[in-house]
Amino acid sequence: MYLRHSFIAIAVFLALSVPIVESSASSQDHAVNLPADIGGQYSVAGTNPNGDRYSGTLEVLAHGNVYEFRWNAGRQYNGIGVKNGRIVAVAFANGTDGSGCGVVNYKIMSDGTLDGIWGNWGIDASGSEKAKHVSGRGIEGNYTATGTNPSGTPYQTNISVRAAGRSYKFVWSNNSEGFGVRLGDNIAVGFGGEHCGFVAYQLMPDGSLDGVWGGASPQTGTEKARKQ
Repeated sequence: MYLRHSFIAIAVFLALSVPIVESSASSQDHAVNLPADIGGQYSVAGTNPNGDRYSGTLEVLAHGNVYEFRWNAGRQYNGIGVKNGRIVAVAFANGTDGSGCGVVNYKIMSDGTLDGIWGNWGIDASGSEKAKHVSGRGIEGNYTATGTNPSGTPYQTNISVRAAGRSYKFVWSNNSEGFGVRLGDNIAVGFGGEHCGFVAYQLMPDGSLDGVWGGASPQTGTEKARKQ
């Protein structure tokens, strides 16, 4: 993974320029039997943003209601993932320590509300966040949000969402910011700084994961993970 090999220069979640993929992922949730557990061993094959191909392995481990992702694709990478419907959102970093990286997996509701599940690397529990759209068009605009930390404590925040090329930039009033990619009716948003990267996977009926990954660059890569 070329981009992952050079993440010092890539503010992975802080500039995720990913195409808005209008897949039918969410609309088919009710009609497709999806695996309940994504844990296990996978073989991966993908393309870097420059078109070069790579391959490797991936191990997914359940930790409470979040997942640890361990890649070996020329180098080691470690990440935190959360599942919301058939979309799995992951934040990762080089090496075996993903400290500081976090991910939010929002489902876009019919009234424009973003109903999210989020996690931070190293914490074996997820938080939740519901953001009400108060101004703007489409996904862009301003939101008021309430949520619950993994510890169970509640919080409130405001969120600004703006298009950034083919992706969306999220700025929370609690001094966090990130970039997100849309897959169907979900938005996977990564945060945590320049050492963090992101993957947005669609869970397929056969248990495979079909993903888009990237960082601060306008380009993105792709990755398919097949369960062994």
